[in-house]
Amino acid sequence: MYKLLIFDWDGTVIDSAARIVSSIQRAALDLAFEPPGVDAIHNIIGLGLPEAILTLYPGLADQDVGRMRERYAHYYLVADETPTALFPGARESLESLRDKGFRLAVATGKSRRGLDRVFDETGLGPLFEVSRCADETTSKPDPHMLHEILELTGLSSAEALMIGDTEYDMEMGVRAGVAGVAVSYGAHHIDRLKPYNPVLEIDHFPELEHWLDTHRQV
Repeated sequence: MYKLLIFDWDGTVIDSAARIVSSIQRAALDLAFEPPGVDAIHNIIGLGLPEAILTLYPGLADQDVGRMRERYAHYYLVADETPTALFPGARESLESLRDKGFRLAVATGKSRRGLDRVFDETGLGPLFEVSRCADETTSKPDPHMLHEILELTGLSSAEALMIGDTEYDMEMGVRAGVAGVAVSYGAHHIDRLKPYNPVLEIDHFPELEHWLDTHRQV
């Protein structure tokens, strides 16, 4: 039986793509960099911030990566007012899954500061037993983040599901031996996730709970 549900955050639980796009573009303008396009930014959602910046600006000097990180954090956490909201049904489904005995975790490309802030803002933090962020471990798609979560929970890879909206989530799951649930409404088109053979594809967050109710492993 699946016991542990590991969720990506941006694009899976919360609709934050527009703020990420706006914050990166404004940070780039502050540093007189050419602002990346929307598609390019959607492509890097899910990576750790340094890895995302270097994907957008290959060969950027370490000093400039640091400056870009600082300006992005300023906009995303403080100055950018582009709204973010939980995806429909996410709160109710997470609470219900926890009440049904599933153990919940988060594996995210966000920083610890960013995740703790959104935990506080949404009030969802207490639902999650453990969380790992890109700035305290290794960025997706390296499986290290999932290995740490499994070690902390004492569960095997066969007892866990990785739920995410990017190919980085799916690849990380495959490399860790954790089955994937592919989210179609997030940053990456579902066709990019399908090659990783997820056990489930969902178009709406509550579909996960329904599937778990009817397809639990014995």
